Amino acid sequence: MTSQASPLLMHDYTPQAKVYWWTTFMMGAAVIVLSMVQVGALGPADQIQILGGLVIAALTGFFPVRIPGAKTSVAGAEIFVLLLLLLFGPAAAALAAACEAAVGSHRTSSRLTSRLGSPAMAALAMYGCGSAFTVAVSLLKSMGFQGSGMVFGMLLLATLAYFATSTLLMASLISLKQGKPLKPWAMLREHSWLALAFVGSASISGLVYMTQDAFGATAVLVAVPIIATFLTTLHLFFRQAESDERARQEKTAASERERAESSRHMAALQASEKRFHSAFTHAAVGMLLVARDGRIVQTNRAFCDQLGRDDGDLAGRDLMDIVHTDDIVKLRIEIGDLLAGTSNSFVRELRCVHGNGSTVWVASNGALFSADGTAEHCLIMQMQDVTARKLAETKLEHIAYHDGLTNLPNRSYFFRELGRAVTARRRDTSHNFAVMFLDFDRFKTINDSLGHGAGDELLKTAAKRLRHCLRPADFVARLGGDEFAILLEGATVQDEAIDLADRIQRVLMEPMRLCDSNVTTSASIGITTSAFQYTVPENVMRDADIALYRAKAQGKARYAMFDSELHVEVSEQLRMEVELRRAVEDESLTVAYQPIYDLRTKTLYGFEALARWWHPERGHVSPEQFIPLAEETGLIVPLGNRILALACAQLAEWRQCIPAARNLHVHVNVSSIQLAQRDYAAHTLEIIRASGIPCERVTLEVTESILIDRLKCALPNMRELAQHGVNISIDDFGTGYSSLSSLEDLPIGEFKIDRSFVQRLTKSKGEAVVVAILALGRSMSKNVIVEGIETLPQLEHLLQLGCERGQGFLLGRPLSAADAEILVRESAPVPWVASSRSVIAA
Repeated sequence: MTSQASPLLMHDYTPQAKVYWWTTFMMGAAVIVLSMVQVGALGPADQIQILGGLVIAALTGFFPVRIPGAKTSVAGAEIFVLLLLLLFGPAAAALAAACEAAVGSHRTSSRLTSRLGSPAMAALAMYGCGSAFTVAVSLLKSMGFQGSGMVFGMLLLATLAYFATSTLLMASLISLKQGKPLKPWAMLREHSWLALAFVGSASISGLVYMTQDAFGATAVLVAVPIIATFLTTLHLFFRQAESDERARQEKTAASERERAESSRHMAALQASEKRFHSAFTHAAVGMLLVARDGRIVQTNRAFCDQLGRDDGDLAGRDLMDIVHTDDIVKLRIEIGDLLAGTSNSFVRELRCVHGNGSTVWVASNGALFSADGTAEHCLIMQMQDVTARKLAETKLEHIAYHDGLTNLPNRSYFFRELGRAVTARRRDTSHNFAVMFLDFDRFKTINDSLGHGAGDELLKTAAKRLRHCLRPADFVARLGGDEFAILLEGATVQDEAIDLADRIQRVLMEPMRLCDSNVTTSASIGITTSAFQYTVPENVMRDADIALYRAKAQGKARYAMFDSELHVEVSEQLRMEVELRRAVEDESLTVAYQPIYDLRTKTLYGFEALARWWHPERGHVSPEQFIPLAEETGLIVPLGNRILALACAQLAEWRQCIPAARNLHVHVNVSSIQLAQRDYAAHTLEIIRASGIPCERVTLEVTESILIDRLKCALPNMRELAQHGVNISIDDFGTGYSSLSSLEDLPIGEFKIDRSFVQRLTKSKGEAVVVAILALGRSMSKNVIVEGIETLPQLEHLLQLGCERGQGFLLGRPLSAADAEILVRESAPVPWVASSRSVIAA
């Protein structure tokens, strides 16, 4: 704190207080110096007695007695101060008062201003009053007044003067510091208890003084118990007085608190009543009081405005007269629960009838209310107009659950209604439903040829025609793109769905005017019914979608029913999906290795790693079965990673054991789904590096379709792999529609000519394609591999055309890892005959 850092800093002193302090301090200091000089002039014996008195006065200051009702304390040292006054004059008494004040201020304050000012003021007061006492006694003696009684009386007067002077000196400083006016009488009244202690001290001092005159120094020793008894009595008396005063104050304070609390409660009750009436009358929300029999007792202005009615029109009416018919039962139930005590309040949105007959939506809050505290309650209700919000919510709900183009319900709305129908069927097996899944046959062609605007017009026109074909209870929705779904419910939904499909085909074949052209269209429709005991809407739509694809496979403008045969196919597919997932997780898939040869040297170039699945019940499962399923379910990603890891690990093992294997390559097929994964390149490089083989010995074979369908997602991965040396090969090249300009810019190092062109080599067109691809590869510095070589004439023809690498059953069937290792160890040119070694079925 500031006072600790600089004790004489008078930051809380007013200018007047500073002048006052310095004046009294300098005067008191002068008195102390003067007193010391005067005492120094006395004899040694007197000085020793005075020193003893000073020590006793100082020690007494360590044991102050608190004055009840005041912040002042008295130490009782005045007995010895006044005794020194009687014995040795005002100089000794002033020094004793200064010593006692110095000790007391040192114990009660850390500020130097207090520690210096208090003894100065005490010395100043005592020296002045003591000098007046000495002069008065001398004057009275000269006038003939003698005896102890005169001295004792003058001592009492001097003591009272000392009390008044010391009190006013200190209290005046405090008032000046606080900027308050000086009020001497108020100061003396506030410290009146202190006068009693001073008078008592004067009495004991006078008694000791008079006894000393008669009995000598022994009287002082006899007086010590009396003084101690006096101080103890004074201390106990003041403590008891303080305790009584505190109890009285606490009792008074408690009484005042009770009266104040009662007054506050009464005022709060009155204010609450006023607030209630004011709030009821002037509230911005509608409020009304309703009797137990349902009659409206009172309404406020806001409620009358909400309903466009007058208070006189509403008072006395039945509450249900102004509630919408559809909400009366709900409101009666809520009020009944209140009156029965089963609920304390209710909150409900309901509709009220406006004075003009329109509907007003209100958010109502109701509770029981008693105005006079009796047992007879009435109902108090708040009504807030939420019509605008309800209209906005209705509009938002329409937007959320309807298609913006056709204004038909959207996918979310359809699935909600379908879920309701599925639940109803599970509760009641007699509740039948059917779902029709529609897809327009020529929508993409119309969109591409006439533009998206024409496509949108087609969808809107088709949506209108679909609605006109339906019964009022039927439900049609646009799921997205050109896909629509219809929900039928009824006893004979299957026959009705077939009839509806025929009607839809007829109305869609009617010409539509789009962009000044007459356009006709048709739809493929898949139908399923509740006969298959569905539990979730997703399964319903799955089966309807399967039926739709069957209809598309049969041709345009057809419908197909999901039947038990399709159900078996779907169940089988689901079962195989579960088994394939288990096979991937159990790492029970294996790899077969088909040799790739350098056709010029007849030496082994490498192997193509092929995924194989041996099922304990199904036996060998064809890749044509499980690879598409893996791509459809997303299992192709972990499956492809496993095949790559096995192939790289196998090649690494051969490279360590067989010197001839160090020049071999391994080819691994990659799905477009894999290559489109964001982290595919990083994960593939991690697998290759973990095996320890160079990236340059790994070739990833991708289908040509990826260059059309997923190039944007796949290209970053292809480039990153090529930068690290991994070869990219286009499998089945020539069967797609690759752009030559894009091929030149892509990180592709190899083409694989599809087996279909090899099988047509005897025809001019087949040979021309092979020659063109070979020429393209040479011009773009790409390697070319021919696959599907199965006969010697095919091989000889390819050699004549300049083919350098190839694979096929003539050169070698897919081998197990053990048989492939034997082939690697031979490492010599081989005759072109079919291998007789054990093979894994292709």
